Amino acid sequence: MNVWSMEWSLSFPNFIIESFQITQHHRVCNPSRKKKSPIHLQHSFFPPLMEVSTSPILVQPITQKSSAVPPQYIQPPENRAVKAPTQNPSNPNIPMIDMCPDRNTNLVRDEIARACTDWGAFHVINHGVPIVLMDEIRKVGSSFFEAMPLSERICYACDANATATEGYGSRMLVASDDAVLDWRDYFDHHTFPLSRRLPSRWPHSPSNYREVVEKYSDEMKLLAQKILGLLSTSLGLSSSFIEDAMGELYQNITISYYPSCPQPELTLGLQSHSDMGFITLLIQDNVAGLQVVKDAEWVTVEPVSHAILVILGDQTEIITNGTYKSCVHRAITNANKPRLSVAAFHDPAKTTTVRPAFEPHRYHQVLYGDYVSSWYTKGPNGKRNIEALLI
Repeated sequence: MNVWSMEWSLSFPNFIIESFQITQHHRVCNPSRKKKSPIHLQHSFFPPLMEVSTSPILVQPITQKSSAVPPQYIQPPENRAVKAPTQNPSNPNIPMIDMCPDRNTNLVRDEIARACTDWGAFHVINHGVPIVLMDEIRKVGSSFFEAMPLSERICYACDANATATEGYGSRMLVASDDAVLDWRDYFDHHTFPLSRRLPSRWPHSPSNYREVVEKYSDEMKLLAQKILGLLSTSLGLSSSFIEDAMGELYQNITISYYPSCPQPELTLGLQSHSDMGFITLLIQDNVAGLQVVKDAEWVTVEPVSHAILVILGDQTEIITNGTYKSCVHRAITNANKPRLSVAAFHDPAKTTTVRPAFEPHRYHQVLYGDYVSSWYTKGPNGKRNIEALLI
């Protein structure tokens, strides 16, 4: 270590030094990145720490070196999950819908309609997705975060200067450099259209990682199309109405890893928000942490083995003219165990205009690309983005 870096290391917390080390290794993994001169590096690490803000600041290394939560992860008091609610007769469970092919389609459709009206989310079982595949994607996801060394994981780091880029990162929902950060790391995969699917950018280990993600992506698309058809017919529309309105379907699969947190009462794994697209299909491991809003109260979505959680997004609320509401949700942290989830997001192309299917319109039509830009510029903060479209 040279003199200037030794002096610098004495004046900054360990978690920022770790970020510097990650940045340096990231340059080694990505030789195409331009190297900076020692003079530039020396000045860039003094306040306002611009180099740190553009490097992949990750949560997992912090948990291995610190017994306290760094300031940028501390939520304001009004946003904190003071106490995780428990399930009891006055705190109902999220609906569970059996999609067994032998069941009456009209009955399934009616159950989905009630769940969409009351919750904006529901579990499905007997959904047709192979159970072994669900187990495999959780297994390869856990292996990436827990078995692969950080020095290898960082080679897959996403572009910290851009929003929603593919790869390994931690700042997907961050609207600005001074925003409170989520206690979460993730790997985001671009999976549909197939022209976006480049498995060579995904982890090489375990050896079946890429194959598992590709197969899971295909299964999630089929299930999403089936559910979108049921949503359409439940509203008296043709079964292809919502899918046709989407145009070309875009899918991202995000594996989220929530490390155990030394002060869970101060943090959120994922801040309160509704998803910006049409529907999200999510699976959890056996650690509770996902919460949804029901009647102005937070309800914990208990993990259900091999069930898939369907979460309605903002574009579904718009196209149904508010008959079905997008689901506000968040992730809380805990001090004892890490948590993993896998979310498959299904969105329209950014050139697609989404408008209500019924008159009179309660929402302005919106170009999806503009909606995405607004979402990332303003930040999620519950449902403020879709509420801005109300007429």
